[in-house]
Amino acid sequence: MKISKIHHVAYRSKNSKETVEWYCKYLNMDFQLAFAEDYVPSTKALDPYMHIFLDAGNGNVPAFFKLPTQPDMGRDENTPNWVQHIAFEVDSLQDLERAKARLEADGIAVVGVTDHTLFKSIYFFDSNGHRLELAVDTSTPELNKRAADVKWEMLEEWSRAKRAPKHAAWMHAAEMEAVKA
Repeated sequence: MKISKIHHVAYRSKNSKETVEWYCKYLNMDFQLAFAEDYVPSTKALDPYMHIFLDAGNGNVPAFFKLPTQPDMGRDENTPNWVQHIAFEVDSLQDLERAKARLEADGIAVVGVTDHTLFKSIYFFDSNGHRLELAVDTSTPELNKRAADVKWEMLEEWSRAKRAPKHAAWMHAAEMEAVKA
């Protein structure tokens, strides 16, 4: 079997209506579908919920659950807040910069534009506290090949040593020199 695509990804929501409005306003997504149930179809447990689906384009669907009878949502306190995030791709650096300006104009803190060599991105939090990333591809076939050529070697070294291999240090060399200075 080969997976054909991700059907949807699901996260918690603090407020279903606010989530839909936020994603429509800031990420220009369409509200695709909503349904609510008292019983969970898979487990048959009594656990009322609202399940909403948004359209991010090209068959990409972020979905959210509002669970009114469950404790307030939290986050994994053992994982830094920069790790868990949803990354969405935009078409151009201009789109990325416009999104950053719009978010900041509404008081939403944005980190970046961060240069990852193969792409540039910004980071911010949605109305539920989920970290989001908008990314634009800035790669070239040569850069992609250079990174791909060392992926298995890096993975093997990481598996043995549990420290960052230097096979792709070229991707952030300039920034690291600036940090050291």
